[in-house]
Amino acid sequence: MLLQHFVDRLRLGSLPPTHAVTQSLAAIAAREPAVRAWTHVAPQQTLLAQAQGVDPGLPLAGVPFGVKDIIDVAGMPTRCGSNVTPDAPRAYDAACVDMLRRAGAIPLGKTVTAEFAFKAPGPTTNPHNPAHTPGGSSSGSAAAVAAGMAPFALGTQTGGSMIRPAAYCGVVGFKPSFGLVPRDGMKLTCESLDVIGWYGAELEDVACVARVLLPDPAMGTASAGQGPLRVVLIPGAAIAPVQPEAEQALEQAASALRQAGHAVRTLAPFAQAGALLQAHATIMEYELARNIAPVARLHGAGLSPQLEGTVRRGLGIGARQYREARQLQASMQRAWDALAGEADLIVTASAGGTAPAGLGHTGDGVFNKIWSLLGWPSLHLPLARAAGSGLPVGVQLVGRHGQDALFLALAARLRDALRAHVSDRQAA
Repeated sequence: MLLQHFVDRLRLGSLPPTHAVTQSLAAIAAREPAVRAWTHVAPQQTLLAQAQGVDPGLPLAGVPFGVKDIIDVAGMPTRCGSNVTPDAPRAYDAACVDMLRRAGAIPLGKTVTAEFAFKAPGPTTNPHNPAHTPGGSSSGSAAAVAAGMAPFALGTQTGGSMIRPAAYCGVVGFKPSFGLVPRDGMKLTCESLDVIGWYGAELEDVACVARVLLPDPAMGTASAGQGPLRVVLIPGAAIAPVQPEAEQALEQAASALRQAGHAVRTLAPFAQAGALLQAHATIMEYELARNIAPVARLHGAGLSPQLEGTVRRGLGIGARQYREARQLQASMQRAWDALAGEADLIVTASAGGTAPAGLGHTGDGVFNKIWSLLGWPSLHLPLARAAGSGLPVGVQLVGRHGQDALFLALAARLRDALRAHVSDRQAA
């Protein structure tokens, strides 16, 4: 059920206020043993009491949601996917959780994250095939939405931690522009890169949450217009090697957009990709190392080899190298016109292919790191299932910084064009 449809029916009195919470708890009971998306779920009676007392006039009245376990929820522990963190409940909500509560939404519980939102995966499996990774680091949030256990869920992205799990799990994942969603109450990995985002089953659900979490200047009246859109297509291979299903998804998207009358220009090669990826790696390792160093000093033996090694490597990066990477980041953040010209948005790969087999890794975020570095809004749009494996595939959309409302409206137009193309092909 779309969030707005549920809220409208609740407001009219045709649904009980506990309806969505009851549905989520039933889905958790049925699917959590296999999917393992949650580290903590609030008691049923607490959730039902909160739902019963919600004001039906609020924009997200009675809508339950998941919270990645690096973001605080009052009364729940924040373990950051690690055994070295205390399990005492937090006293206060993170700012974003408080905003959602004040809009009538109800936090169900905490979702699995990779260790300190980095690489070492948690126990979550892919809802479409438990032998495959759900991605990371926001694995639990993406999987919970994909499995129908929550209408939406909060995640975070430093490199590819929102978009890649969305791609692997087949849900809509939205990373807003850098700096728009307050991060108070979140365990920071990298202060220059980290963004709080969210997952939904449909683009309209993501937009409903955006109207609560994003400030008015970003979410004010925005019209996507009626004329042809100008799209820059960046082939996956322009950034890194891709599997055939990822490239095919991009080609099908480009074909559908052209048939719908939109202008699609291909950017290949992507000359700046290498320098941007190197800058991202430098900034991420430098900042992550200094943010995790206090934990590593006291509990180094309790950290994964991946994280402990990255802390060591990051502490070895000098201030000059870091400053140069930040300077490149700052100059390129303002370079939309140089990269995309007058394009309305960019379409590129969300991941190198479908979710890889195995649960010992979370896949490669190389296709998302550039947009994390630049701080531009990005979104994964599910398209179809890959032939043979049946795993989800889709594309990544990228927009201009600070124009998130317009970006979501443009994404809806592209989604409609792609759906019409699929319908036409099936009718034929």
